[in-house]
Amino acid sequence: MAKRRSRGDGGLYWNESRQRWIAAASLGYDPSGKRIMKRASGKTKTEAKNKLKEVLRDHEDGLALAPTGYTVENAVNDWLMYGLAGRDKGTLDACTILSRRHVIPSLGARKLRDLSAEDVDKWLAAKAKTLSTRTLQGIHSCLNRAVKRAMARDKVKRNVVELCSIPKGQPGRPSKALTLAQAEAVLKAAADTSMHAYVVLALLTGARTEELRALTWDHVFLKGEPDASPPIPPYIAVWRSVRAGGDTKTRKSRRTLALPARCVEALWQHWEDQGWDRLAAGDKWEEHGLVFSSAVGKELDSTNVRRAFRQAITKAEGVNAKEWTPRELRHSFVSLLSDSGVPLEEISRLVGHSGTAVTEEVYRKQIRPVIQTGAVAMDGIFKADPKP
Repeated sequence: MAKRRSRGDGGLYWNESRQRWIAAASLGYDPSGKRIMKRASGKTKTEAKNKLKEVLRDHEDGLALAPTGYTVENAVNDWLMYGLAGRDKGTLDACTILSRRHVIPSLGARKLRDLSAEDVDKWLAAKAKTLSTRTLQGIHSCLNRAVKRAMARDKVKRNVVELCSIPKGQPGRPSKALTLAQAEAVLKAAADTSMHAYVVLALLTGARTEELRALTWDHVFLKGEPDASPPIPPYIAVWRSVRAGGDTKTRKSRRTLALPARCVEALWQHWEDQGWDRLAAGDKWEEHGLVFSSAVGKELDSTNVRRAFRQAITKAEGVNAKEWTPRELRHSFVSLLSDSGVPLEEISRLVGHSGTAVTEEVYRKQIRPVIQTGAVAMDGIFKADPKP
């Protein structure tokens, strides 16, 4: 005769409302004296028993049990809400766009505990037909970090996304560099626009757009220090950017750059023009000390700069303004210096790279390491405009 189970030990029973078998087991009492019950359900008795065994095994291993309805979308939204706290707004916006556009629509409805490596592989393979490799890396990273966070909070046992390799995607838009003739045409076209000083400074110093947008007048020294020994030429201190906290991209990105004569001339004119803007704005002007600002003194965003840049170079001969972005002035700076014989190590220092590997990888087609250096070379390339 089978031994009768003790009261509260659980068992196996049919739930009419759910139309499923329920397997239950008692695991003792919590500190408040309430009985701890673990349950699992299935369409058959065997399925319910097997699921209960898995629940009990997880309990013995010290693993919390994820809610049965917890989905990939829940995990991604939780990561976007709490996992990116303190990150730069640009990073948050980029991750949100990638997740909302590519991750959630394809995998969001999948229960997280049921997500398999095969699901991820198929998803990436489908996306590789239309997305670039860089974008594939981005969406894989978003999903991977979301699942990793969920795993750390016992929502899932393991992160299957880490097991999946990223396929090769479609060719992305390659960065370009202006030729000398195109660069001269761009400078000429921008001469009578509000973007003139910005274009000149970006092209002749190689500063990042995020660094120029944060540049303040107290970091611009247009007279230099002629009485110093040895004399110090005009220069700018590139110590800030629009990144979170105001820091530059890397430690080596903090640099002090001598200004070519054409930059000094353009900045003096820009300083004067900004004074007239300040008077025209009146009480609407917000003083932040920015070199490049809106008509009322506010910080420019990347969209403002890109739109104004394209408008400024619309009439440049041999240049389709719609195909160029402000950051490619930096690429052009490197290309022109390389063609003029400046060595790779010196170019790397001028653009604020942490090492020559980055410079060589990004600008491989233009690099021709030889000799010479920054502002002197640029003065030779771009002759100061002759006085009328």
